[in-house]
Amino acid sequence: MKNSYSKSNPWAWVPTLYFAEGLPYILVMSVATVIYKNLGLSNTEIALYTGWLYLPWVIKPFWSPFIDHLKTKRFWIVITQIIMGALIASVGLTLQTTGFVKWSLIFLWLIAFSSATHDIAADGFYMLGLDTHQQSFFVGIRNTFWRIASISGQGGLVYLSGIMMGKNPDIQVVKTVWLLILAGTGLIYFSIGIYHKFFLPKPASDFAETVTTGKEAFLKYFQTFLSFFKRKDIIIFLLFVLFYRLGEAQLTKLAQPFLLDAKELGGIGLTNEQIGWAYGTLGVIGLVLGGILGGMAVAKKGLKFWIWPMALAMNLPDVLYVYMAHFQPDNFLLIQLFVAIEQFGYGFGFTAFTLYLIYFVQGENRTSHYAFATGIMALGMMVPGMLSGWIQEMLNYERFFVWVIICTIPGFILIPFLKIDKGFGRK
Repeated sequence: MKNSYSKSNPWAWVPTLYFAEGLPYILVMSVATVIYKNLGLSNTEIALYTGWLYLPWVIKPFWSPFIDHLKTKRFWIVITQIIMGALIASVGLTLQTTGFVKWSLIFLWLIAFSSATHDIAADGFYMLGLDTHQQSFFVGIRNTFWRIASISGQGGLVYLSGIMMGKNPDIQVVKTVWLLILAGTGLIYFSIGIYHKFFLPKPASDFAETVTTGKEAFLKYFQTFLSFFKRKDIIIFLLFVLFYRLGEAQLTKLAQPFLLDAKELGGIGLTNEQIGWAYGTLGVIGLVLGGILGGMAVAKKGLKFWIWPMALAMNLPDVLYVYMAHFQPDNFLLIQLFVAIEQFGYGFGFTAFTLYLIYFVQGENRTSHYAFATGIMALGMMVPGMLSGWIQEMLNYERFFVWVIICTIPGFILIPFLKIDKGFGRK
């Protein structure tokens, strides 16, 4: 089982692994909304259709035990990355068909299913390949590179699409531009899979968790599923995971349509190019600083100390969207600054949420239990996200963002009930 990379430096694979985890997710959940907006779909349609794409992340706990015990996490990481490279390119081809909405959604769902499977393996591999202090230190790095993937998608790819389309493109130009962009992205993603084939380490514990027969796998499945719901404080955990991101689920789904919509519709009236520039410049700086500082902060004083400040940092920037919806600023530098503040808050604040999930699932079957936890988290993102377009069109943008702020309250109420060891995450 040993090779020259069995003890490779985490810097050689943690950043690329979580970039690879983030990119397909952001393509499905964020870039797809821009594509459909460019192609003329309404906010209600966009939120509903792309909201359903969250389903694989919701139901992934049902097959996570098989990923946990059949083959190795390393195997599933590499194979799903290679498959997703081909699927991403295929989405661009579906846009050329007359029924492009239906066919593109089918391929996006296949990407979502593969990505959810990849998440199970990658998150399990992270816990197997690093000790607890390394997990705390690199959680900021992994979140940062996940968000860099996000910026690459909703920043770089969207910016590139704006450059390639020019002003007032027709539908066929939009379809051709996105075909070229998605084909290139698929090729890059395929190459990441090949890189990981050679450079991911091979921790002995990854091989130790595998089983050899289907009967044994099914038995492990039911034991693992039941053991998750027998964990101490499971009710508070479930409530926190379901409601902590209630506001974010709605904001994330409508942020880019808001920035793209014309001012007479209540939006800001930016172009694809401007949105890509905003997320890809100051947004990147804010994101990187927030993610790295978050990981370093927890590694120094622990999760319990930082959970309140990080929760506030993650949710307070929602106020900026209320401001933008009310005043509809023309100053592009100010809009970029607001994006950067939101990105910093997310990068810094999401560190606490990620570490709390890792903390709760410590012990036996942590890979599958982490998948259960993130599946429940995805349910808490999917349902509000699906309804967000309808809510926004009922309220208008300004009142919608006020509603988003109200939706952050349940998460704050639940924080005092979380039981976290003072030493967790601290060196």
